[in-house]
This record gives sequence, structure tokens and C-alpha cells, in this order.
Amino acid sequence: MFRTAFQRDRDRIIHSPSFRRLEYKTQVFVNGTADHYRTRLTHTMEMTSIGRNIARTLRANEDLTETIALAHDIGHSPFGHVGERELDDLMKNEGGFDHNIQSLRWVELLENRYPAFPGLNLTWEVRAGLRKHLSHVKGAELDGRPIGPFQFIEGQIADVADDISYHAHDVEDGLEAGLLSLEMLNELELWRKAIEQADKDFPTMSESQRYVVAIRYTLELQVQDIIREATRRLEKYQPASPVDIMNAPERIVTFSSEMQSLLQPFRAFLFENVYWHPSVADANNEAVRMMRRLFLHYVEHPEAMGRKARARLEKEGLWRTACDYVSGMTDRYALAEYIRFGLDKE
Repeated sequence: MFRTAFQRDRDRIIHSPSFRRLEYKTQVFVNGTADHYRTRLTHTMEMTSIGRNIARTLRANEDLTETIALAHDIGHSPFGHVGERELDDLMKNEGGFDHNIQSLRWVELLENRYPAFPGLNLTWEVRAGLRKHLSHVKGAELDGRPIGPFQFIEGQIADVADDISYHAHDVEDGLEAGLLSLEMLNELELWRKAIEQADKDFPTMSESQRYVVAIRYTLELQVQDIIREATRRLEKYQPASPVDIMNAPERIVTFSSEMQSLLQPFRAFLFENVYWHPSVADANNEAVRMMRRLFLHYVEHPEAMGRKARARLEKEGLWRTACDYVSGMTDRYALAEYIRFGLDKE
């Protein structure tokens, strides 16, 4: 064979329809608002790049890190986190909805492209890496093996790469959308540090280049901090195996306390000025209102769902099947279905 097991897993994810659909799923701004805003797919690609760089520096397995990163959002609903919350509310009496668990459903059950097995038949390590929110649960296991109390190092790297990507790239989209200004950002210490380093390295750059470079430096400052702190903890605990990483006295791959103090107001700033901005919230709320009506239409008319979904009705039940079906949709397909059934005229 020319591929390792993790490279095979990566290729199966990249070739799956659920991965391709990320291109038309909302990151922050409803897909279609503008051509250059990030989608779930571009976020995933950026996160994957960050994860590979950290893994290479820490001498972790790059292929495993990449594969976890590529798969981490394939279970995400249309319309971003507000869409996820709406599906969770719809499913509150049917087991709820969480996009991390839904990603597992896709790779373990819902993808059906191979005759010998359901799902994608991914390795234990990749599937365990997708259970990041379950690893801290006491006694949590996968296939009879513990997945905590901390993740192995590649899972930790993929997890923190997700956060790093949000922190820098949502600023860029917020600036492009006119929701943020450089004056607003200058109130944040992390941004000021990034600007200071940008000005030092490129004293003759134009003003338009200045903020682009500063966004890159907010990324670099976080990555450098992660590598320094992880290196310090690795030297402190001297783990000899993945099990040692998972059972360490504290998480290995994380931000230093100093960086955490910079990121806390940075995150709060993004929530207040981007994620909860009225123009973003109004568009997202209208989208999830539409998605809710579409979901309930399928519950009332299960014959309207696709052939593969209908085939799962007996085993999975009506509500979970409808949830799987709607959560797998892209933003634009959900809108097209909403119009096709005349729900926009009701």
C-alpha cells in the first residue's frame, strides 16, 4: 500500500459528499452573502493548515492531525451555530443535536459508499479525536478503550487549531463586512501586539496592507504561544506514549495563562461585535426560522425526504431521520427545498 492508515482516512473524508457540502455551509455570514466570506470548508482548510504546522513542530503525527481537522465539522448543520442550536431545540425530546456527535454519525453510519461496511470505516484514533467534547467525561470509551481524561496530542492540536482559526479569521471577515473597524480593534491588547510586530517587521507597508499583516500576526502570536507552552509541558512531564499524554496531570497543548488573558476579551469582543451583531443575528434568525419550518414539514411529510433518508426511517425513527436529513443540507439546498414546498408562501 502507498498510504498509511491515517492517509487513507484523510482521503475517504475528502472524497465524501458530507465534506464537499461544507463549501456551502455558513461559518459566520449566511452563505451567499458575499463570495469571499469564509464558509465551513474554508474554515476547515485554514484550521487544518494551522494544525499541521503545530504538529510538525511538536513532532506529532501530521496525517492524524490533518484528518481529525478535516472531519471535525462535517456534521455541522446549515446556518452555523444558530442552526445547530435550532436543531438541538427541535430534538430536545429526541436526544438533542450536537454537530460533533453528528460528525461521528456521518463517518460511522450515514456515509454509505463502501460495500463492506457502513460509514467510512475510519481508524480508532480519528474517531476518538472527533469525540473531543466527550473525552473529559469520566469513564468515556470508544471500542472499549478510554478516550480521556485528555485527548492524545493530535486531538489536542486539532482542537486548539480550531480556536486559533476563529480568533484571527473572523476578525478579517468582520472588517470586510464593515462590522469592525481598526479603531475598535485597537482597544484589544492582542491586536495591539500584532500591529506592533507588523509595524516593526514592515515599516513601509501601506495602511491597507497593515491590517492584513496584523491579522496574520494574531495567528502567529497564538501559534507561537501554543508551541512554547506545549513544549514546556512536554519537557515537564516527559510522556513516553499517547496514553501518558491522555493521563497527564494537565492538558499538554493549550495556551499559556498570559495568552488566555489576552484571548478572553478578544473572544468577548468578537461575540459582541460580530456573532451577535444585529445584521448577522437578523439574517441568521431568519434562516433558522426557515430551517425549523422545513424540518417540521419533513416530520409531517416523511415521504418528501430523499430515498436514502426514507430507508433509515424504520431503524432511526422519524425525528432522528429528519434531523440527519436537514443537518446534512447546505444553506442553499435548504432554501431551495423551502421554496420548492411552497413554505415561503405560507
